[in-house]
Amino acid sequence: MSTAVKAGDELREAIDADDLIAASHILSDIAPQEIASLFEQMESYPRAVAYRLLTKDRALDVFEHMDTAAQSELITLLREDEVTSVFDSLDPDDRVELLDELPAKVAKQLVRELSPQERDVTAVILGYPRGSVGRRMSPEFVHVFPDDTLTRALERVRVRGMESETIYTVPVIGTSRGLEGVISLKDLFLMPSDDLVADHMASPIFAFADDDAESAARRCVDRHVLALPIVDHEERLLGLLTIDDATRIVEAARDEDAARAGAMEPLRRPYLLTPVLHLARSRIVWLLVLGISAILTVNVLQIFEATLEQLTALALFIPLLTGIGGNTGSQAATTVTRALAVDEAQPKDVGKVALKEVRTGLLLGIVLGAVGWLVATPVFGNGIGVVISLTLISICTIAATVGGTMPLLAKAIRVDPAVFSTPFISTFCDATGLIVYFMIARAVLSI
Repeated sequence: MSTAVKAGDELREAIDADDLIAASHILSDIAPQEIASLFEQMESYPRAVAYRLLTKDRALDVFEHMDTAAQSELITLLREDEVTSVFDSLDPDDRVELLDELPAKVAKQLVRELSPQERDVTAVILGYPRGSVGRRMSPEFVHVFPDDTLTRALERVRVRGMESETIYTVPVIGTSRGLEGVISLKDLFLMPSDDLVADHMASPIFAFADDDAESAARRCVDRHVLALPIVDHEERLLGLLTIDDATRIVEAARDEDAARAGAMEPLRRPYLLTPVLHLARSRIVWLLVLGISAILTVNVLQIFEATLEQLTALALFIPLLTGIGGNTGSQAATTVTRALAVDEAQPKDVGKVALKEVRTGLLLGIVLGAVGWLVATPVFGNGIGVVISLTLISICTIAATVGGTMPLLAKAIRVDPAVFSTPFISTFCDATGLIVYFMIARAVLSI
């Protein structure tokens, strides 16, 4: 058993026994990140009790490391003065993320309790649409100017650095706050002190405030940028997206896509702490969609019922064909969805993607069709073998093409590709695959 797990068990036992002194000692020996992880696994009441045992500074540090769902629950359990103190101490971007999780009435009350300065900073971020990187940036940063000497720039960082969320990448701005470059803290320290900032600044990688937060975060993570400048459409600096916030955004998106690929909505809390009603709600919509798909499949079978009666052997291959069609489409959709996420493909590339997936599906179909013919012919005869072979070639080609283009079409109409692609491909491939199968069977076997 790991040290953290053991400490968590001891903490729960101490709180259950009302031994708050022991619980306080346990908490004092655990790092804030580990305490946050433990709190996310605890029930609401013992979590609130344990939180009140922390010193003010450690309490804020722990709170900042918790995910927003756990923060939201904890807020509802704390006293008003505790809530106000914690909320006022958060960075503006973290504060806005928490506000999005809270009920509207609670959120408005918390904003009213902020100091005028913090309220103004928070209002700026709230002005950007949900899902945009402007809503996740930090407007608190230290900047320098191109004609500053490194000595003057470093002094500026020392004076204003405490108010900034990060100082490791320092934006360089010119007139009217226009972004001109970035300079690292390492250069400020190690380069000759009389050099100008302009001599050492690098061309900036930046994002616009209304860009999609996930796309901007992936760019930040993929290019190993410690802080990504966020600008308006005149390229005036508005804030920074730090690497830790970018990583959280990417991880949340990955978890969401993984859940939806498994035909359910992502859980907001750990599994064991999630109520049964929430679990059912996260799955029911997808089951209804898949149920509709099954009804369509049954209707197709009814249409070709006479064909099945003439040659019942055709029914044996239905699960194989629908399964291969669905898996082929899902593979293509997953590949293209990832390409969209990392900016390797765009909706305008739908023609190129369709052509690539047609060829890929055709190649897969030829290989699988050959195997299908070799397996089916010795048992059911050459006619059935040819039907299975031609059907696999057709299904793989169609499924790969549809699966590859669906995420691009979903993106074009502003629908989450992970949400749209899975149920559509399942429905389309099952129904279309059966239609293709029976039409080929009728043509080849003359039934």
